[in-house]
Amino acid sequence: MTDQQIHDDVRDYYLRAATAGKDRDVDVLTDERWGTHLYDEASLFEVPEAAADLSMGCGNPYVLADLQDGDVVLDLGSGGGIDVILSAKRVAPSGKAYGLDMLPEMVEIARKNAAEAGVTNVEFLQGLMEDVPLPDASIDAVISNCVISLAPDKTPVFSEMARVLRVGGRIAVSDVVAENGVSLDVSREEWVECGAGALQQREYVTMLEAAGFEDVTVELTHQVGDGLRAGMIRGRKPVQRRER
Repeated sequence: MTDQQIHDDVRDYYLRAATAGKDRDVDVLTDERWGTHLYDEASLFEVPEAAADLSMGCGNPYVLADLQDGDVVLDLGSGGGIDVILSAKRVAPSGKAYGLDMLPEMVEIARKNAAEAGVTNVEFLQGLMEDVPLPDASIDAVISNCVISLAPDKTPVFSEMARVLRVGGRIAVSDVVAENGVSLDVSREEWVECGAGALQQREYVTMLEAAGFEDVTVELTHQVGDGLRAGMIRGRKPVQRRER
């Protein structure tokens, strides 16, 4: 498979999710590892039903990020906008939440959901997480929910995360992670379902450290497939020391 084939497959797969609505394809959207069961009822009450319906993550990065009033947060692969809307409410009134998605259809849906939720400190952008359309050192926290595993090459994704983060900024990512030593089925079908592209636990740590992050942890939680777990990934962009 080429990188372009993977991007095309992922785009087609999630385009079906974006356009299916309430009559969505069960195979696409109701797998046990996806959905709203990882969010508490109070959080779900704060977002429109349409945003919750398009929740396809394997964790809850909004909780991991420990967002504070005034933070600027970026959600990679924002989908219907559930994590952006929750984040925007948490960082208000002086903070802001950005959502980035490769599908213009998803961006349009997310904007409508944010408007329905009444949040104004949000901005949804169309683009790839390998090339984030935001300036250097403009973000306090990067979050993502079961999306990084879809990237054909994680190196530029991690580099972009480091680039847009301010010094001392943090990452709080939920993602599908392979157990160390597991051999994955690298098929096109498995890739779009987050399996074939999953990094092993130790690979995740090594690659994030290579991108410049420190205090990297990858905590495995519930099983989402053979040799696959949901992972809670944290890290921080180092505070630069002043030269004497």
